[in-house]
Amino acid sequence: MKYDVVLFDLDGTLANTAPDLALALEALRAPGSPPLDRERIRRATAIGTRALLWEGLGIEPGMAGYEAARGAFLAHYDRLIGQATELNPGIAPVLDTLDDRGLPWGVVTNKPERLARRVLEALDLHGRARCLVGGDTAARSKPHPDPLLHACALLGVAPARCVYVGDDQGDVEAARAAGMPALAAAFGYATPEEAAGFGADGLLATPADLLLRVL
Repeated sequence: MKYDVVLFDLDGTLANTAPDLALALEALRAPGSPPLDRERIRRATAIGTRALLWEGLGIEPGMAGYEAARGAFLAHYDRLIGQATELNPGIAPVLDTLDDRGLPWGVVTNKPERLARRVLEALDLHGRARCLVGGDTAARSKPHPDPLLHACALLGVAPARCVYVGDDQGDVEAARAAGMPALAAAFGYATPEEAAGFGADGLLATPADLLLRVL
């Protein structure tokens, strides 16, 4: 094995969670509002709640009502998790192979830990992931290194012996700051051209490419 652990980002990397997030945004929009641009929602999903609320509702931190809108959005999302979220194509056999070969894997995401756990449960992955670190688990979320370092502490492994797979610039920055190799997923919410510009240690055109890098 080339690494002791593989850590994955969740939204866009392991799973396409954008459809459920779009449903949650739709529930908060005024009747008669134009349809959401689903591609823009996909891109905002890679960044997080703040970007989704701006894209879907035109509201951002500092504006009146932001915290109330954020709470309502997360409550709707909690209720809707699992309705349309799916593993990205090709991810399931990769996880099966990692399990079969005895290479542990975990999830480090900026999604709140409780909601991330609900997503993993909906995808029948919660019992298989060796760790789950959410955006509120450590003191700071990505692109800070804290979540990745917390995952390493949970698993008892040095950062240099892990590899992090993500589809956003912040994923690569977090890994770099943690002293951890990073692989950019060109099959996630970033375009292949964007993923190639993240400065990662490698580019994964498909999930199966990961196996060539870690086994």
